[in-house]
Amino acid sequence: GRWWALAAGGLVLASAIVAAVAGWRRRVNGADARCTETAAQLDRRISELFSLQELGYILSGSLELDRIVDQVARFAARFLQADGAVVVLSDDGGRTLRVAAAVGSLEEVAGRTIGPDEDPDSIIRTAIADGRIKVAQASGQPAPLLGSISVPSAAIAPLRSHGDRIGALAVAGRQGGPFTTEDLWLLSTVATNASVVLANGRLFQMLQRSTEQWETAFNALTEGIAVVGPEGTVLRANSSLARMAGTAEPTLVGQNFASALFGVSDAAAGIITAARHGERPAPMQVRSDSAHRTFRLTAAPLGDLAGNGSVVALVEDVTEQREMEAQLIHNEKMATIGQLVSGVAHELNNPLTSIAGLTELLLETVPLADAPRDHLRVIHDQAERAGRIVRNLLTFARKGTPDKTPVDINDVVVRTTLLIAYEMKLRGIELDSRLSTEPLIVIGDRYELQQVLLNLVTNAVQAVGSLPEGRPRVIGIETRPAGDHVILRVSDSGTGVTPDLVPYLFTPFFTTKAPGQGTGLGLSLSYGLVESHDGRLSYAAAAIGGAEFTITLPAVGNDGADVRRVLVVDSDPAVHRTISALLGCEKCVVEGVRTADHALTLAHERNYDLVIADDGAVTGSGAPFSEALLQARPDWAGRLAVIAGGRGDGGARRFRQISRPFNLREIRTLADEVLNSRPRSPAATAGS
Repeated sequence: GRWWALAAGGLVLASAIVAAVAGWRRRVNGADARCTETAAQLDRRISELFSLQELGYILSGSLELDRIVDQVARFAARFLQADGAVVVLSDDGGRTLRVAAAVGSLEEVAGRTIGPDEDPDSIIRTAIADGRIKVAQASGQPAPLLGSISVPSAAIAPLRSHGDRIGALAVAGRQGGPFTTEDLWLLSTVATNASVVLANGRLFQMLQRSTEQWETAFNALTEGIAVVGPEGTVLRANSSLARMAGTAEPTLVGQNFASALFGVSDAAAGIITAARHGERPAPMQVRSDSAHRTFRLTAAPLGDLAGNGSVVALVEDVTEQREMEAQLIHNEKMATIGQLVSGVAHELNNPLTSIAGLTELLLETVPLADAPRDHLRVIHDQAERAGRIVRNLLTFARKGTPDKTPVDINDVVVRTTLLIAYEMKLRGIELDSRLSTEPLIVIGDRYELQQVLLNLVTNAVQAVGSLPEGRPRVIGIETRPAGDHVILRVSDSGTGVTPDLVPYLFTPFFTTKAPGQGTGLGLSLSYGLVESHDGRLSYAAAAIGGAEFTITLPAVGNDGADVRRVLVVDSDPAVHRTISALLGCEKCVVEGVRTADHALTLAHERNYDLVIADDGAVTGSGAPFSEALLQARPDWAGRLAVIAGGRGDGGARRFRQISRPFNLREIRTLADEVLNSRPRSPAATAGS
């Protein structure tokens, strides 16, 4: 019995040992499985961490919104093993959705915009509205992802920034089975990081757009703006300021502000220094000698910076404004002086008439010794001189309208230079005449315009005539069209006018000549006459070193198309004036000459619509002008009319005839008949 008991005990012990070994083996196998699973989970976590690190590198590499969303979509699709991925953004809290990026099977929806009525029940819209991750596992029934797009499975994580719903990140069609908890954790982590970077990208985009708008507005200003640093150098400048300085923006930056704009200017430097010390100095007008312009400079501390801080400077070009203000002041001054001298001149006329008349009477009737007679002669001459001054004053101050007719400025120049040509030759002065090849027609008083030009040319002759030997003595006269205006410019090679005297040039009684050599009324009188023709007389330093006066007058119409040219050949100037007064109102340019030879020269150089000639006009060779003209221009027979005084038979001639003394109505009828029967003559010229 004992043996059996021992055997039974051994059997039990063996069974226990076998059971223990089996349990130990099971525990070992379970530990191995758990170790394997833990290792797998650890590998997955490490992979996820590396993936998130890679995403971080990707997102930190750019702030461009389009690049960010594209990288997020590609990363999510790759690491979640999905067929496709999209990043959807919204600017209105989820109502309107814009597909900012799409990859894989969802690439076709890239760039689409979906309104709230198109997919109210889509998973993406629901995820954005609820603010939580949404999952649609594969169940045989496609899930509405976005718009008309349905997918077998999807996971969507909302994108939020500072409490605002800015969109969603969605992946669809997982390749390795359903979405796991780890997948959703990774998707949520990606969405959280992407939300921050997208918000930063949006802010950067807004900042960039605002900067571009500010830059555009900064450079669109016509005023120059600069940020001036503590050392007085330009830190920032717009394009207008660079144009004022005559350089490019990059070149201007770093230069001394005051020197670059104004040269040596204590005033400009002072206003910048005052602003740098926190003051707000009053705007100041500063002349730039390098740019030959006048600028208004305003400076103020930049923000709250004072002491040695930066300054913002505003520069406005006020050159034209100053010129207009000066012109207005001058016009008012001239009007006031005109009223004054008008009254004074009329009051002076009576005593001057008495003085001149009585001295002349004494000189003619009373026998006097030589000394008293000489004294009376001086009194008489000075009274006459005073009378001429008074007449000029009345001309300057008169308010009446002169007798204006169409006038060719070129013809005025030719006639005026003939008057003074001899004196110019005596003084050794060269005339550089550059006249327009086409007629320059203005409406004006021929004699007043000739007086203006004669004043200017006479001043030029006096200016260059006193130059020392060896200096060039040149007077230039130029005419040219300028749009709707005609330009007449007179220049000389004299010494010019110093800048401090220029503002007084057109002031009555102002003269730079020696006492007794000028009254100071020539330029002021000319200024008034030009103004009465709706023109402008201005001064500038001449390119050849002296003075340059420019007359600007309005042209007839746009091109003088309605003006006809009439040539009058008669030795009596009264005939010229009469016909000019008669036909001037008919839009005719009437040119009068006294000799037949001069008329033939003009006929070769220009084309006339009507020629009215004295029957007694003969050429230097003794030939009648009418015959010489028709021999040179046989096609002008219908344009020629001869004023006959009974010297010949007009019936056998090939031209019209006017009897002397002529009837004004007869001349008007003749002009209407000739001028209306033929087209306007072309603008000019020899051989036409």
